[in-house]
Amino acid sequence: MILGALQKVFRKPAYVVLALVVSASVFVFAVWLPNLRLVADIVSSPDIPFGSKIELPLSLLGSIATNFTPLSASYTIVITILFGIYIAMSVFFLRRKIAEVGKRGIATGFLGTGSSVIGIGCAACGSFLLTSTLSLIGASSALAFLPLGGGEFGIIGVILLVISIYITSKQIRNPAVCKI
Repeated sequence: MILGALQKVFRKPAYVVLALVVSASVFVFAVWLPNLRLVADIVSSPDIPFGSKIELPLSLLGSIATNFTPLSASYTIVITILFGIYIAMSVFFLRRKIAEVGKRGIATGFLGTGSSVIGIGCAACGSFLLTSTLSLIGASSALAFLPLGGGEFGIIGVILLVISIYITSKQIRNPAVCKI
């Protein structure tokens, strides 16, 4: 069922391009997230030559291998791919059946995306967004008690994105008709 829906969606080049652009954008954001301020400072500085403004941000993409643990690098890559697939499938589905859109699949996809974003992090900063948000209420030390140090949120995000892709593929493959 999932393969049939994927074939139906990605038979059209526009959805392949959409999935690739979304996946690449999410990957760049996830890898740059710990250094976002540095990237912004470099790109906006008038004193730095244009070549360096391009070179440094591109070289930071390699930090997926050095700043991330193997687990966090793995689920970050999987999340970016799944998110691109999910967005392409959702756009396909919404274009086809905008009036009949099922809230369940869309809600699960947003939950998966939200959990994935919370779980993104490198070896140095752990779950970046989670620790920075929870530290406001003093809860960041609670991550030390989790077996994967917050990596659980990335894994949960992967699971929820897979579920959302499954639900969306069911909605794409099965026409919305009343059963008699």
